[in-house]
Amino acid sequence: MFLMPLPDLLPIQPFTRPVRGKVTLPGSKSITNRALLLAALCDGPVTLTGALFSEDTEIMAEALRQLGFVVKEDAEKKTIYVEGRGGKIPKESATLHVGLAGTAARFLTALCAAAPSGVFKIDGVAQMRKRPMKGLFDALTSLGARINYLDQPGFFPVEIHASGFRETTCVKIAASESSQMLSALLMVAPLSPKGVVIEPLDRVRQPFVEMTQLMMKEFGIPIHPVPHGQNTYEIPKWNYQLRRNSSDKIVTYQIEPDATAASYFIALPLVTTGELSLPAFRNTDARLQGDTKFLNVLERVGVSAQSTPQQTTIKSAATRHSVSENFEEFSDTFLTLAAIAPLLDGPTKITGIAHTRKQETDRVAGMARELKKLGQEVIENEDSLEIHPRPLTPGITIETYGDHRFAMSFAILGCYDLLGNGQPWLTIKNPACCAKTFPNFFDVLNELRTNSHLSQ
Repeated sequence: MFLMPLPDLLPIQPFTRPVRGKVTLPGSKSITNRALLLAALCDGPVTLTGALFSEDTEIMAEALRQLGFVVKEDAEKKTIYVEGRGGKIPKESATLHVGLAGTAARFLTALCAAAPSGVFKIDGVAQMRKRPMKGLFDALTSLGARINYLDQPGFFPVEIHASGFRETTCVKIAASESSQMLSALLMVAPLSPKGVVIEPLDRVRQPFVEMTQLMMKEFGIPIHPVPHGQNTYEIPKWNYQLRRNSSDKIVTYQIEPDATAASYFIALPLVTTGELSLPAFRNTDARLQGDTKFLNVLERVGVSAQSTPQQTTIKSAATRHSVSENFEEFSDTFLTLAAIAPLLDGPTKITGIAHTRKQETDRVAGMARELKKLGQEVIENEDSLEIHPRPLTPGITIETYGDHRFAMSFAILGCYDLLGNGQPWLTIKNPACCAKTFPNFFDVLNELRTNSHLSQ
């Protein structure tokens, strides 16, 4: 896979013709990293197909290797082979660096804490040291892990002294700041001696928790909500076992195309006009990803979507309508809508996003700041943004804050031919941050632009 070298400052070349073509989406990061952990917990080898190869998934795979697991990757074939060890960690000591990968950070913390024995140090970059972890640390401590804070209490870096989970009937967790903490606890809960009931202390956003539950079931774990609470989970002691199809020679698990990555290419025909096909992407039958709901929002804004068993085709409409939408359940996509809001025919209101202030960066404040630089009127509240379109200001450099979603969202806006002559008017700072989930994003965008111009 060829990756275009990216400068620190990347001017975005607008489309001067309607977009035409297709985009093969990368595999889902959320599914790939969950599948890596679940495969490691299985008793025997599992091969993941359609896997994402990015900074976040490489961090997860490399950490598993540091823990002694056999993990073999084939980026060309998009497969990852994992030799599961039935809930045991081969090595009894390791130092893991999780960068800014939130899924890897939470999942590996839970895995190490559940080990029968061992001492494991985990740390990340400066931004990761600020991200919510305390709820997970507290829950794992109540299950028997000893967690030593090496700097600020409740945050990385930590040293985990594992001795297996103790027998307990119930564990409580505060996971409102990140559902990944609850997902991490759910996935290791079957390793407890007699099973455990997990009780969230507060409201947790459900889509990614539901993804975790469905994947656990696919890997052989029965999960049943107990009668006294819809968000209380009864997890039995159980062995992970992925069922092999009778026609398969090896045990495989298929990763879905990434629905968050799809959001950029659902929005692109709205910005440039034209149509774009997304092979293997169908929002109507995706098993696991709540972010497929973004397509429904964009259909109200002004695209039409036609799905077949093979692909979904997105077509632009004559007008771009403003919308009001609660993004709490699919918040990774709110930046895509916010970035193109200056092109819509009225104010756009985005709510349900307070929790994104504690992600890679404060996404609410950052989005408001960059839109204002572009000349937009923005009303920012703790949980919402209201964007009133104003004439766009050219010559602006977008600060990405090291956040891949800022880079990709504003790159889509930059594809709009604001000056009417195909000249760049918007520049992305640090575009290489897209390596976190979509390393060849700008290659894909450049190829689409070239092919769209050549085909018309």
